[in-house]
Amino acid sequence: MAACGTCNTTILFGGVRDGDQRFCNNDCHRNGYLLAVARNIPPDTVREQARSVFHGMCPKCQGPGPVDVHTSYRVWSVLLLTSWRNQPQICCRSCGTKAQIGDAIFSLALGWWGFPWGLIMTPVQIVRNAIAMGSRRQIDTPSVELERLLSIKMAAYLLENARPAAS
Repeated sequence: MAACGTCNTTILFGGVRDGDQRFCNNDCHRNGYLLAVARNIPPDTVREQARSVFHGMCPKCQGPGPVDVHTSYRVWSVLLLTSWRNQPQICCRSCGTKAQIGDAIFSLALGWWGFPWGLIMTPVQIVRNAIAMGSRRQIDTPSVELERLLSIKMAAYLLENARPAAS
């Protein structure tokens, strides 16, 4: 089994190939390119931006931080079609937990209806949400995942602002 070059999710079928790398979807393929660009951003700049976001207000509820990356897990299926995804979000713990509860309920209601992957992935995604809700990470510094996501956003910003100058 292959792992996505961006998010490290296991790829069972399909995906997007780019040379010797494999990505779970087009978004991860694009973010893989952005990660390559982000390697040119000084690490101190990324760390400072991560600290600023970490100690700032939640972008979802405008409540107090700490703000970090919280991932929710979702699956839906119909007969022979099943789709599952991981949704990392930059938000406070409360907003992250709400997203995890919402995706667990969504998966519980709409995940079972596909054979065979719906029956397999629904309990997996529900358990992943439960584990994420129950885990208590030491919240005194920004996570590596927050730094990675912010470096991707910074790279996208740099590329977007470089295009008009190039034309």
